[in-house]
Amino acid sequence: MPANIVPADFDVPRTLVGPGFALEPLGPEHNERDYAAWTSSMAHIAATPGFADHGWPVEMTLEENLADLQEHADEFVERCGFTYTVLDGDDVIGCVYIYGPDHDGHDQDGHDAKVRSWVTESRADLDAVLWSAVAEWLVTVWPFTNPRYAPRT
Repeated sequence: MPANIVPADFDVPRTLVGPGFALEPLGPEHNERDYAAWTSSMAHIAATPGFADHGWPVEMTLEENLADLQEHADEFVERCGFTYTVLDGDDVIGCVYIYGPDHDGHDQDGHDAKVRSWVTESRADLDAVLWSAVAEWLVTVWPFTNPRYAPRT
């Protein structure tokens, strides 16, 4: 696994509550709801800032999604990546990914984190709201000074 992206003494936030959403660490317990969320919005996610050249979403089975969620949960424990599910009540409506700047093998020009997020097509109105709340959270709660997070208009 890649190196920790936060200091050992940093207390990683377990939640962020914003207008119309709450974040919690993504894990296997979200599998069916996560799968339903992103498979219903693949074209919308692919068009979301930060995903155009990412190569996801791609077709996968529910079982493959479960393995992916377990990997995200393991990264969270290992402190080398932090993926949060975006919830509205019990409904999964998106995800937020926080990784080191070289997570995909490309240093990001002095950025100390690379962040992406998506919401389902049915909750597209929440995209800018989520982005704004997460952008503020990254620089006020997290130890980052220059995160890269694809801007919204």
